Amino acid sequence: MKVFSVILVLLLLTSCYSVERNCTDFKTGTFEFTYTIDGIEQTSRFKRTENFNIDYQEGKADSSSVRWINDCEFVLKKLRPTSNSEKDAIHMKILSTTEDSYTFEYKLAVKRPNKPLNVEKGVAFKIN
Repeated sequence: MKVFSVILVLLLLTSCYSVERNCTDFKTGTFEFTYTIDGIEQTSRFKRTENFNIDYQEGKADSSSVRWINDCEFVLKKLRPTSNSEKDAIHMKILSTTEDSYTFEYKLAVKRPNKPLNVEKGVAFKIN
């Protein structure tokens, strides 16, 4: 009975906790995102409007269309892909927000047969 009571209290406490998600604050603006490729940390800056996402990386601009599914989820599709892998759309989901940043996860929008679906996470900081 004691174990049941402890589990019940824990469930009640965790069900009261809700993650802050003010996704509409991050639909548009200029953001920075730090990521690691081959052990090298790089920072990318991007500007998002309601319909487009422009990524500035190493002095080059790369544009994608933005299709919002709801206030916290959208799909990015490159406008001018340079390889077959860039032709795949990416599903982005905002998991939580703070005053000046949001935590997100992203994955391919369509699962490829016989390949595992990789889900990555990151944090973007709003600059403007």
